[in-house]
Amino acid sequence: MNAPGKPLTVIVNGGAGHGHDDQAADDLRTKLKDAGLDAELVLAKDGEQMIATARRALAQGAQMVAAGGGDGTINAVASVMVDSGVPFGVLPLGTLNHFAKDLGIPLDLIDAVKNLATGTPRRVDVGEVNGRIFLNNSSLGLYPDIVRDREKQQRRLGRGKWPAAVWATLAALRRYPFLSMRLTVDGETLARRTPFVFIGNNRYTMQGLAIGERDRLDDGLLSLYVAQHPTRLGLLRFAVDALLGKLGSERDFDVLESNGFEIDTHHKRLHVATDGEVTQMDTPLRYRVRPGALTVLVPGATIDTTHTTKTPGKELEPHAHTRTSL
Repeated sequence: MNAPGKPLTVIVNGGAGHGHDDQAADDLRTKLKDAGLDAELVLAKDGEQMIATARRALAQGAQMVAAGGGDGTINAVASVMVDSGVPFGVLPLGTLNHFAKDLGIPLDLIDAVKNLATGTPRRVDVGEVNGRIFLNNSSLGLYPDIVRDREKQQRRLGRGKWPAAVWATLAALRRYPFLSMRLTVDGETLARRTPFVFIGNNRYTMQGLAIGERDRLDDGLLSLYVAQHPTRLGLLRFAVDALLGKLGSERDFDVLESNGFEIDTHHKRLHVATDGEVTQMDTPLRYRVRPGALTVLVPGATIDTTHTTKTPGKELEPHAHTRTSL
């Protein structure tokens, strides 16, 4: 039997470079103490150590586990926390911090630490593909190619993340590979040929200045976005139409919603992105939503039945799942 540990374990991505070193860790320990939190802070060197540390914390009876880093770090620790019932805290230390933003978690570190002490536990959905969870989204086609190329340029050429991303995007658009797939949703099979597929955990806003955001993470559904055989200029048109609020009227842009579906291709294996991390998976790809599987600490919010107030998740109560289909 494992010896008891601290009530709170905070796991920080120590391999992320600037801002995640020993000095930053000491500063964070001070902030945790000032917030009245009795915490163990672990600087993890990679995803495997993050996962192992989270598992150890749960085995030792931790009352809360928190992750500090970008969406990839948050995903790694959350994968252990799913279905545990133990509150999961988020310290958004990354560049984009999509999950934290959609839940209304403060991006300021001091305020995010305070949320660990005062936040409300709420159950939110997670997506899953072939056993791997995602908190934000999963994608096929162009995006995984861009991520892999960007990481190669960072390793081999020493380029920064954003310059490498620009060059990787240009290279992917030059190649512009298409993916032929069979999509099975609610017993119906659709054939599509597309350069990219985007699967969101719950419903993404695809129009206006709020594009890429989610109002809720507890509707018990996945959203699927597929562009049908667009040209390079067609992809640009989709982006412009989204900003103008016209994306929903595009005839060649599919938007489907369901609690699960299957994607098959003639490829035995595909590169699949989940929250920005790319792995190879055997086909077919089986996607499903896991309603209320993750308990997250979020700032208190008043539930508004008219949905005029953003409500990031459901309070701790029996989770009702309403199926949304095509």
